Amino acid sequence: MSEEVNPVVALETSMGTITITLNKEKAPISVRNFLNYVKEGYYDGTIFHRVIKDFMVQGGGMDADLQPKKTKFAIKNEATNGLLNKRGTVAMARTAVVDSATSQFFINTVDNAFLNNSGKTPDRFGYAVFGEVTGGMDVVDLIRVVKTGNKSGQSDVPVETVSIISAKIVE
Repeated sequence: MSEEVNPVVALETSMGTITITLNKEKAPISVRNFLNYVKEGYYDGTIFHRVIKDFMVQGGGMDADLQPKKTKFAIKNEATNGLLNKRGTVAMARTAVVDSATSQFFINTVDNAFLNNSGKTPDRFGYAVFGEVTGGMDVVDLIRVVKTGNKSGQSDVPVETVSIISAKIVE
């Protein structure tokens, strides 16, 4: 595999397969981080724990019982890389702390310009896009309309679990 090729990851979910092409050039830290979790099988058995139809679907950090999985260290936020939070792009989830992303990611279901970098302060820094759905956007659209509710103190949780069965690098 040559250096210029952007890695591709297939997320096999309980609702179908989502193929994500990663942007190694613009988001090297996020891509390396995501691929490390994929290689370790970390995402296998995690769920999409937060689904907001006209916003995004988020996963990669909790098991089916909504218990957080142990993560590695937080990474540098690459939101200044020029990639925008548009429908179908994949970005790192984080807390209010700019450089707090670990394993969780989200897929934008609509254009979310307010998530793009617009300044240096934490509330304007933005969320780092590191890839794009290049197959299975129809699956993302199935996930985005599932019925959600409150569970274990969390809101926007799918009533019926949407699992990530496996995440694999596609050669």
